[in-house]
Amino acid sequence: MPWNVPGGSGDKDPWGQSGRGNQGPPDLDEIVRKIQNKLGGIFGGKGGGPSGGNGAGGGIGAGIVIVILLGVWLMTGFYIVQQGERGVVLRFGQKTEVTTAGLRWHLPWPVERVEKVNVEEVSVIEIGYRTNQRSGAKTKVARESVMLTQDENIIDIEFAVQYRVSDASDFLFNVRDPRGTIFQATESAIREIAGKNTMDFILTGGREEVGQKTRAVLQEILDRYKTGILITQLRVQGAQPPAEVKAAFDDAVKAREDEQRIKNEAEAYSNDILPRARGGAARLLSEAEGYKASVIARAEGDARRFSAIAREYAKAPRVTRDRLYLDTMEQILSKSTKVFVDQKGGNNLLYLPLDKLMQRAAEQAEPSAPATETATPEQQPSIRDRLRERAPVRRVP
Repeated sequence: MPWNVPGGSGDKDPWGQSGRGNQGPPDLDEIVRKIQNKLGGIFGGKGGGPSGGNGAGGGIGAGIVIVILLGVWLMTGFYIVQQGERGVVLRFGQKTEVTTAGLRWHLPWPVERVEKVNVEEVSVIEIGYRTNQRSGAKTKVARESVMLTQDENIIDIEFAVQYRVSDASDFLFNVRDPRGTIFQATESAIREIAGKNTMDFILTGGREEVGQKTRAVLQEILDRYKTGILITQLRVQGAQPPAEVKAAFDDAVKAREDEQRIKNEAEAYSNDILPRARGGAARLLSEAEGYKASVIARAEGDARRFSAIAREYAKAPRVTRDRLYLDTMEQILSKSTKVFVDQKGGNNLLYLPLDKLMQRAAEQAEPSAPATETATPEQQPSIRDRLRERAPVRRVP
């Protein structure tokens, strides 16, 4: 009968063993004795029961093997942390300590394990473009670089972000994809800063400021996420309008530059002409004040002279008229060449060079005058007196 039919084959299994219904669980002591016998056979023992003579030798051999295996297992816990690295010790997946460079030890696997993180290596993430490591050629990525500015213009900006690990434990436990996290945070920060500035500011003199503000916002985001990442540098590689409108934008930029150049030239001309105009105006005012003072002084002098002549005229009218006549003729004839003609004395023309006579008289009068003194008009003899002394001439009526 089949073995599994009740009453068949004497309640034995197919291998001739008695049914399991009459057996209990395996004896632990029996299992230990079997293992000891096997180890004793390996190291020269003959096996046997618990009271056998070789049982003690087998136990010693097993202990030696266990000690050796334990030593090898413990030696696997030594590890080396290189310079610039940090070792994060994990005990059953939980951080216990962070070790620095040197030879270290931890409880071997599976109790503890070590994750090494390079905290001095600087990595670079490119946004808006990609650089071929072999050829060095750049490939444009428009969906990353094109963004909207505050004045509703579209601008194309390329950034390069350099970063390193500042906290090894945060870097391991808080970030699953460090590069992806940095990339998304950087793109968000760039779009935020670009949306707060105008296109002209970014393209002209605001690149450095935009880079600094973007780096500050990006670092704030990463610190809030506790990523353990430090942004060492964020550089604006390029900022320009999109290629579709670049020609029109270049014309606008050129017009703006011409406007600024003309303004500078106008300011330079203004700075040159205004001081000269102010100086000329001040000079004219000074001359006018001087002319005013001289005219007033001359008028006052003429008035006083006229008053003095009027008083003298009241005393001696004839003498005063003669003197005025002589003084006037002296002033007129002293500035012109004089020629006297005798109309009644026949056909001979008498020429009297009065100018030469006056010049000669002046030359003869100069040595007689003191070298350090100058004769006043009152002290100098009049032309009429000198002519009477030197060459009396009959006056033509």
